[in-house]
Amino acid sequence: MSPDLPDVAFTPAFDVLRPAAPSRYLLVGDHAGLAIPPGLEGLGVGPADLRRHIACDLGVEGLGSELSRRLDATFIHQRWSRLVIDCNRHPDHPGSIVTESDGTRVPGNANLSAEARALRLRAIFEPYHAAIAAALDAGPATTLVALHSFTPAMQRQARPWRMGVLHRADSALSLRVLGRLRAQLGAAAVGDNQPYQMDGTDFTVPHHCDPRGIDYLELEVRQDELADPAGCTAMAALIAEALS
Repeated sequence: MSPDLPDVAFTPAFDVLRPAAPSRYLLVGDHAGLAIPPGLEGLGVGPADLRRHIACDLGVEGLGSELSRRLDATFIHQRWSRLVIDCNRHPDHPGSIVTESDGTRVPGNANLSAEARALRLRAIFEPYHAAIAAALDAGPATTLVALHSFTPAMQRQARPWRMGVLHRADSALSLRVLGRLRAQLGAAAVGDNQPYQMDGTDFTVPHHCDPRGIDYLELEVRQDELADPAGCTAMAALIAEALS
């Protein structure tokens, strides 16, 4: 399988909605995309698996688009699948380019040369994060909102939360939004660092927020809440109200 990415070099690594929006919030979707460059031949993964949560955060593109409209905020989101390279992992992290995800092998990522890994980094990861950095540095956005979604069950374990707020106990905004969402949906419906914790695995929030000293919000929404446009609209309305 060729290590080349012929289409990536000439296709934007990300999409931007409302690039000149006036909101204090900058919305990002690290795992919003499903596309795989044709030169990678689907990474050797079957079509059904490429539509699963292992390939992208299902529903995040729709959620982010609606939230961008409601908040009049810029939304920068990845268009390539996280299976090509994960934009919320440090390039040295084992999860940056995975060879297996939730029981599915990814043959196209096995035994990659250093050159092939570097090419994905230059073509996809670096331009995406450069765009986020440029948007934050140019203003008016002063707060990063990272949007993710999670599968309703993982390794046969049901996840009861409708959404979760991930944080390091250092974000005033995260704690306020967590309280507001729990008041609206009930405490059991909104996870506090559930179904994941913000830890050393996360790249985007610490990479962009810590050096700038800015606040953040990282949201995880259960994917069945975002299964159709009506669900994305309803969840965006809920989040927009909590942010406002």
